[in-house]
Amino acid sequence: MLSAYALVWILLSAIVLGLATALALTAARRAAKGHLRHTLAERDKARTTGSHQARLQHPHIDLSRCIGCGTCVAACPEEGVLELVHGQAVVVHGARCVGHGRCAAECPVGAIALTLGDVSDRRDLPVLRENLESPHVPGLFLAGEVTGYALVRTAITQGTAAADQAARRSRLHAAPAIRRHVQGQAGGGVAVAELPEDSRVIDLVIVGAGPAGIACSLRAKELGLAFTTLEQDELGGTVAKYPRRKLVMTQPVELPLVGRLSRTSYSKEELIEMWQRVARQHELPIQHGQQFTRVERLEDGTLRVHTQTGHVDARSVVLALGRRGTPRRLGIPGEELPKVAYSLLDAHSYQGRRILVVGGGDSAVEAAVGLAEQPGNQVAISYRKDAFFRLKSRNETRVAEALRDGSLTALFGSEVLAIGPDSVSLRLRDGTAKAVPNDEVFVFAGGTPPTEVLEASGVSLDPRQREEAPQLAEQGTGLVPALCVALALAVAVLVWVVVHADYYMASNLDRPHHPDHARLGPTGSIGLTCGIAAAALVLANLSYLARRSARFEWIPGSLRAWMTSHVVTGIGALLLVLVHGAMAPRSTVGGHAAWAMAFLVLTGAIGRYLYSFVPRAANGRELELDEVRTQLTALSAEWDRGRGGYAESLRAEVERVVTEERWQGSLVNRIHALVTSQRAARKRIAALRASARAEGVATDHIERMSELARRAQYTALMASHYEDLRAILASWRWFHRWAALFMVLIAGWHVFLALRYAHLGS
Repeated sequence: MLSAYALVWILLSAIVLGLATALALTAARRAAKGHLRHTLAERDKARTTGSHQARLQHPHIDLSRCIGCGTCVAACPEEGVLELVHGQAVVVHGARCVGHGRCAAECPVGAIALTLGDVSDRRDLPVLRENLESPHVPGLFLAGEVTGYALVRTAITQGTAAADQAARRSRLHAAPAIRRHVQGQAGGGVAVAELPEDSRVIDLVIVGAGPAGIACSLRAKELGLAFTTLEQDELGGTVAKYPRRKLVMTQPVELPLVGRLSRTSYSKEELIEMWQRVARQHELPIQHGQQFTRVERLEDGTLRVHTQTGHVDARSVVLALGRRGTPRRLGIPGEELPKVAYSLLDAHSYQGRRILVVGGGDSAVEAAVGLAEQPGNQVAISYRKDAFFRLKSRNETRVAEALRDGSLTALFGSEVLAIGPDSVSLRLRDGTAKAVPNDEVFVFAGGTPPTEVLEASGVSLDPRQREEAPQLAEQGTGLVPALCVALALAVAVLVWVVVHADYYMASNLDRPHHPDHARLGPTGSIGLTCGIAAAALVLANLSYLARRSARFEWIPGSLRAWMTSHVVTGIGALLLVLVHGAMAPRSTVGGHAAWAMAFLVLTGAIGRYLYSFVPRAANGRELELDEVRTQLTALSAEWDRGRGGYAESLRAEVERVVTEERWQGSLVNRIHALVTSQRAARKRIAALRASARAEGVATDHIERMSELARRAQYTALMASHYEDLRAILASWRWFHRWAALFMVLIAGWHVFLALRYAHLGS
């Protein structure tokens, strides 16, 4: 019997613990709600600026599978592409996606797939087959930036694949004279001048020595092909034109003849030095100063590569040209002055100068910020739009800081009219002209893509000839493989129990006298083996948590496979524990551990289902709300022309509800709002309708706008309440984890006692 003193201490401790828990949960909930509000505002901002649309690739999220673990958000190297909304991943800044694919690789439930954006009207992307071959010119392959994909990793992969395709063609068509000559070389790879006089048709011509061209050359050397590589400028392609010390993001990738590049980022200088070393070490036949003009297909199927100095004939050609081509000029007076440049290699070379940077993309912003950091510089950036958009997150942060501290001046809505020796003439947003004192001008207006040489070579850029990307559909929860394996294990255990039913149906008093007790009892050979196997499965189950951490990415196997094993090992461990306990857990430490494991499996199953369903419903409400708001915006712009401000007033009222009422108050207050807000909304809409009639707005217009307003308000409230429900269910995950901790502790105590008594018994 506890004393009154002990009871008071227990009561006081429980009160303190309860209040601390409530405070922690309230603070966490408030922080989560604030983050959600910020994310939705950021998504609205992305749609306003256009950065929500992907340039090429972007992640597609299957909401029926997403469990809101946030692994994809943490894995993406480009900040802001993905965020969590209502506990599920959504695309926010799609334009920042450059196709790393880390999100899809790390998703434990396979809820993300990389897909193409809307390229139906893109006339700068070549029409290619899946193997990178032009459908109109057999043997002509494209690789690297020219295909529209900017990642170094992608360029290396494509260059390697293109060389493999060329090797397949050469096995069918290579001339015997060349084959004999190549077999006499160490690993293949010859320059045109080294070819025997009786044949000039080689296996492969590679145009460009950037990442794709170098990878293609290395693979061609490895395969023993007769090839040559033509490069107009210096080795490195687009990377060679980057500013000094610029970090180039990549991912672990295999480079032929070199091995695995395991780092995730390299400086420009490190990449160029590595490629130069590799080219020397493997004696790659790279011919510099060769300006490519076109590819001609001869009657016998041979491809003739024309340059300004001659031509080369080959069975296959890989164009690894890049996309930047010639820098785009402004076409204004003074552009030919020596102070005008179209690239910046070293910002440190410019100090104490008055500098104007023209452009608003990542290259322009990087150059402007780098120049603004140098002592004595006065840097301004001229951009024809009203704000920067589609910037990488780190560039967005850096330029915002530079604008705040005054080291950089932004001239939005401006256009360069003329460049003089000591100044630059700009036309401002209001139409007035302004002369800006100036010493240096850097123009980053993009480059002219190699459209002409591609079309001259037979490569089509017509979007009508491009195959449509397959539509991605929801695939369900993704639990089918795990559940199939778990079902098979459960059936096996059921069969085992049926076969040995005479033992398992016996009472606890009769079992020790049963002939199978030495095998099937908890300490029997089979029972003990099942217990040990169950403990091993528990450890394997918990290792999934370690694999999810960024610190343990080196652990082999995809997260999806680990998630499947998490489900299988959890259910499998429970089944083995039941066999270990002879299908009759007792009121002992071991029996309590078995019931704790059963409870853990149950909480995991419930949470796995609900945590996928409820956030998906909330995000469905968000999508519906976005659709209604878009319709309201379009109709207000259409109807308010010459009809007063009814539509705009109604839309403003809806925005007030969406941005204010849904985030205010406690759960109780929002439930009260759910009951009372409809009546208040009807009153406000009725007042606006009366004013609209007085303005002479048509009745059908009033009715349609009013209906959209009611839908928007109701949907906003529903999304808010789904978020409340999701917040309650989100705690289920923590409940599941605490249940897991309890189970591990009690199971560990059971194992300790078993080992101790086994030692004493021996």
